[in-house]
Amino acid sequence: NLSVAYRLAAQRKQIDAALAPFLLSLETLREVKNKMRTELEYGLRRETQASATVKMLPTYVCGTPDGTEKGKFLALDLGGTNFRVLLVKIRSGRRRSVQMYNKIFAIPLEIMQGTGEELFDHIVQCIADFLEYMGIKGARLPLGFTFSFPCRQGTLVGWTKGFKATDCEGEDVVDMLREAIRRRNEFDLDIVAVVNDTVGTMMTCGYEDPNCEIGLIAGTGSNVCYMEDMKNIEIVEGNEGKMCINTEWGAFGDNGCIDNIRTKYDKEVDEGSLNPGKQRYEKMTSGMYLGEIVRQILIDLTKQGLLFRGQISESLRKRGIFETKFLSQIESDRLALLQVRRILQQLGLDSTCEDSIIVKEVCGAVSKRAAQLCGAGLAAIVEKKRENRGVERLQITVGVDGTLYKLHPQVLQETVKELAPQCDVTFMLSEDGSGKGAALITAVAKRLHNIDKYLYAMRLSDETLIDVMARFRREMKNGLSRDFNPTAAVKMLPTFVRSIPDGSEKGDFIALDLGGSYFRILRVKVSHEKKQTVQMESEIYNTPEDIMHGSGTRLFDHVAECLGDFMEKQQIKDKKLPVGFTFSFPCRQSKLDEGILITWTKRFKASGVEGADVVRLLNRAIKKRGDYDADIMAVVNDTVGTMMTCGFDDQRCEVGLIIGTGTNACYMEEMRHIDLVEGDEGRMCINTEWGAFGDDGSLEDIRTEFDREIDRGSLNPGKQLFEKMVSGLYMGELVRLILVKMAKEGLLFEGRITPELLTKGKFETKHVSAIEKSKEGLNKAKEILTRLGVEPSHEDCIAVQHVCTIVSFRSANLVASTLGAILNQLRDNKGVGRLRTTVGVDGSLYKMHPQYARRLHKTTRRLVPDSEVRFLLSESGSGKGAAMVTAVAYRLSEQHRLIDETLAEFKLTHEQLLQVKKRMRAEMEAGLKKKTHETAKVKMLPTFVRSTPDGTGKGMPLLE
Repeated sequence: NLSVAYRLAAQRKQIDAALAPFLLSLETLREVKNKMRTELEYGLRRETQASATVKMLPTYVCGTPDGTEKGKFLALDLGGTNFRVLLVKIRSGRRRSVQMYNKIFAIPLEIMQGTGEELFDHIVQCIADFLEYMGIKGARLPLGFTFSFPCRQGTLVGWTKGFKATDCEGEDVVDMLREAIRRRNEFDLDIVAVVNDTVGTMMTCGYEDPNCEIGLIAGTGSNVCYMEDMKNIEIVEGNEGKMCINTEWGAFGDNGCIDNIRTKYDKEVDEGSLNPGKQRYEKMTSGMYLGEIVRQILIDLTKQGLLFRGQISESLRKRGIFETKFLSQIESDRLALLQVRRILQQLGLDSTCEDSIIVKEVCGAVSKRAAQLCGAGLAAIVEKKRENRGVERLQITVGVDGTLYKLHPQVLQETVKELAPQCDVTFMLSEDGSGKGAALITAVAKRLHNIDKYLYAMRLSDETLIDVMARFRREMKNGLSRDFNPTAAVKMLPTFVRSIPDGSEKGDFIALDLGGSYFRILRVKVSHEKKQTVQMESEIYNTPEDIMHGSGTRLFDHVAECLGDFMEKQQIKDKKLPVGFTFSFPCRQSKLDEGILITWTKRFKASGVEGADVVRLLNRAIKKRGDYDADIMAVVNDTVGTMMTCGFDDQRCEVGLIIGTGTNACYMEEMRHIDLVEGDEGRMCINTEWGAFGDDGSLEDIRTEFDREIDRGSLNPGKQLFEKMVSGLYMGELVRLILVKMAKEGLLFEGRITPELLTKGKFETKHVSAIEKSKEGLNKAKEILTRLGVEPSHEDCIAVQHVCTIVSFRSANLVASTLGAILNQLRDNKGVGRLRTTVGVDGSLYKMHPQYARRLHKTTRRLVPDSEVRFLLSESGSGKGAAMVTAVAYRLSEQHRLIDETLAEFKLTHEQLLQVKKRMRAEMEAGLKKKTHETAKVKMLPTFVRSTPDGTGKGMPLLE
């Protein structure tokens, strides 16, 4: 008995040694998770994606089902030896349901490993049989194709799972299917989407649970997909929304990063496979290979005399004899050892009861390791999702399909829980497979297509933006030209601001800032003690609507009254301080302290001001009061004020940009290019007044029906068309018009339209900003829409957020294209290969919208790659800038005064010059007279030269 105990103990030691590498510690699993996370990031980045093992393939599936999908769809499901064709009928509304009819067709081995043409002809034959069977051969149905192999934009990257059909890798599988349908010439199909089985699984489960954003396949193959934020997907253009990423994680480890956990059995299975060195993670986790790993272990244990009496039978030597289905059966808890022994005998393995115990243990170790490895990979993804959302705790659902998941669901779930403790993960088994998912993706694609048809015109490609950039550059040139300026839409107004602050400015200044319903007055003190400092005190005054729309006299009397009140509060009514006037409307200037209003914008309509000098009107209003005096030294636009404010902090700043209620830009232009002003030396700031870009029809091809409706309902139809496409005054109204149209079409709010939604101005631009916030955006959408009388569904909120995104993104893109034209002009002016400059920016849209600044920066850098642009936010507004312009003007005037004082004694009056002439005459007379010659200051010495040349040239005088 003792010898038997020793033998059993020795056996147990050998078996434990063989299975020890399959027992993974929590520390090892955490290491696998971290490595997977690293590989996920590599696959998403543009510079590392080509060499990444985990390819992170974009699927172009950008939404999950929302319950509004409906219709009949055809679905194909190809991913193994069986090919399934389905007819899926989806009903929406309260009685929503999915009915499915399907037929399964075999894919013979010779077809799987034959030519691509043979494979797709066979697929089309199966489709024809199904259509015939269902009696729908004449219908052109939308089709979704579940193609469970690695694809990049529909192009097959490489076969897996035993497929080897030639002439397919590197080809578009949809084109190959269409070509096969054309060859048969019996029916036609509308192929809408090609998807991976993981995506199909996620969509199937997502139909039941909107929180499902991950799809996991744990069956013949192993793979996962998930919804990734577009801003993290560098290999696809665009930043907004989400897209499903097919990770193709089966290739994880192909670069050797998990070699430390690969066993000798894994290596033997890999070397004997169709694709040695590839899909290493899949070969450790998927059903296609687990049975073969078990067979290799059983051979090793038999060689050691621990199994089957040390006899390796012929059947055990056969590759593939130990199928994964046997592994599943043997592992079943309900299966008695006698039944395990019967399965082994069916495989030609003469086993004892003891053998059955060991075989069951081996199967358990191999499949549990697979579940743990899948759990480690999944933990990396759910943690990434949590970080994307920026939440402390994530609740998410994983849709799962595959026979192996059903073996050890508990092991996989516990592994995820241990490795991602801040994530509450629900696992949902896909009962209907990925075919239903393909049909749902097709339905979602159709729904999104219906929504996107309203927004398509607002999606501007880089090609279009570059074209807009070129058009604006031409407009700039026309505006600067004396010949073309009168008819140019973009007026390119000279400001007579010739330099930015140089750091030596000092003094006490008043700044006025008029550009909207609020009028701001500032006192700005610039001092030089240890370093240059700026102290500011300001007061904001309301500009009532009746004054904005009344007479010019009333408007400037109001401005003068506010200024008097401010000076009273500051106790400076007895001083005559230099004043800078930020007047944020298009003005023509011939000098710095003059501004002739061309036209009102931004809801101002005061009469008698257009064509008049606003400085003169203000001076008249101040003089009429008579209780204080002011020296208005400069009138500037808000863009100029912004540039000067930022220029005080960064002397490289040579562009000012406003993106708020209105939009405009200014920049420092070379004098030699400004035909409108005399002189070729130096530079001058040009106020582009780009809000009027397009008023001559140059943007008609990109204006939408909604832009035209906005324009028709505005105070100034036909004017400021670019501003109406991009600025904060109009953005909310643009969104409202789109929502009304979509609701009328039944695409939103179940077709309900409330009086509030029909009221102009009810949907404000601040609502767009709130809805686009990454964390609470959807909650804000629900709150805002509820206030408008709409009872939105979750899907309505997603769609409204999508509309807001498209409208605000277009704005940022268009501003980037016009700014790009200015940057190109600056670079060409300087004659440099790479421009380094700073853009000063102000405006509520730029400051308050959560995504706007980032989008603008990114698009600008993409459109003008040969520039290094710093965007500097103007913290103090354009009022400080007006003070800075005044300070520069004051500094220059002081410089001129000091120079004049220094040179004053050199300046002689006419009377002084006559006196000098008279004295010189008297001195000359004294020098000629013998009597006074000796004392004369002007000696008048004789030379004895008695004549000048007479032109004859005769004679040769002797010179001594």
